[in-house]
Amino acid sequence: KPQLVASNDRFCRFLEEYCPVVTETYYPTIWCWEGRVQTLLRPFITSRPQVQYRNELIKTADGGQISLDWFDNNDSLYYPDASTRPTVLLLPGLTGTSKESYILHMIHQSETLGYRCVVFNNRGIAGEDLLTPRTYCAANTEDLEAVIHHVHSLHPSAPFIAAGVSMGGMLLLNYLGKTGRDTPLMAAAIFSAGWNVFESVESLEKPLNWLLFNYYLTTCLQSSISRHRRMLEKLFDMDLVMKARTVREFDKQFTSVMFGYRTIDDYYEDASPCRKLKSVGIPVLCLNSVDDVFSPGHAIPVDTVKQNANVALVLTSCGGHIGFLEGVWPRKCTYMDRVFKQFVQAMFEHGNKIFSM
Repeated sequence: KPQLVASNDRFCRFLEEYCPVVTETYYPTIWCWEGRVQTLLRPFITSRPQVQYRNELIKTADGGQISLDWFDNNDSLYYPDASTRPTVLLLPGLTGTSKESYILHMIHQSETLGYRCVVFNNRGIAGEDLLTPRTYCAANTEDLEAVIHHVHSLHPSAPFIAAGVSMGGMLLLNYLGKTGRDTPLMAAAIFSAGWNVFESVESLEKPLNWLLFNYYLTTCLQSSISRHRRMLEKLFDMDLVMKARTVREFDKQFTSVMFGYRTIDDYYEDASPCRKLKSVGIPVLCLNSVDDVFSPGHAIPVDTVKQNANVALVLTSCGGHIGFLEGVWPRKCTYMDRVFKQFVQAMFEHGNKIFSM
């Protein structure tokens, strides 16, 4: 059974009643239960539901642009009035976009419940041009704040929830830690977040993990900026950036410099959500597996979670990073998908009861 960590008994009772999946035994797929195997196989095993997006480019205060992919769900039977149709903002991982299978599955789950979704694609990775020499990072929440304000301004009467995966979850947590209760979001769900960046990069630099994940992730980061080379060369030695062989080297030469950090340690400290968790002011449910090499179990801030009544943490012993595969042939629904669906539905339909139970 997963471990449910929370200091608030009412939040626990709310989850047990309206999001019972967090108390059910999680049976990982028996032939790929190990965390690294789950992490590696999930993108190839899980199906890719068909989703028709409507793209919107919004301008930012610094002259940049952000690509949003909308799933309006105009055929919603439960919420035919678009002005009050619940809205879910989805934040993909480090180099992820609206095309990731886990995002498509979240939209599929939301569609069945009648909700509208919008995917926040970080700058420069969803096919749009960079208009300024700036991309994104886990610590800087300015673009996310602009997106949340924009979405809320379009549908001010619609209940509004966000869900972040991996780096998207880190960014969302850092935003919530910064804003406290001063946000239009009524709740948030976080999946496979890296809580302490120092511990995450150290885990990823172990020989096998470097071979399986770190080098590939570094090349993905380099690929995401290579087509914007002409714009980025105005500020960076791109030849040096493209020589990076680890995420840490990439962040040292590129990310930390871009966002004005004196050292990479300063950036990693600011990017670690565990530092801001105490300030979160809305209900948040977090799901992590203790065998996640991107977010090692010993670095998950269990004690800090117990100090904030707004936060609950679900810990599984297996599941890897954005894995959580279950069943003999896990093509369709994962444990993570079920947690997402039940929690979002619980908050939209029963969220007013959370502190009255």
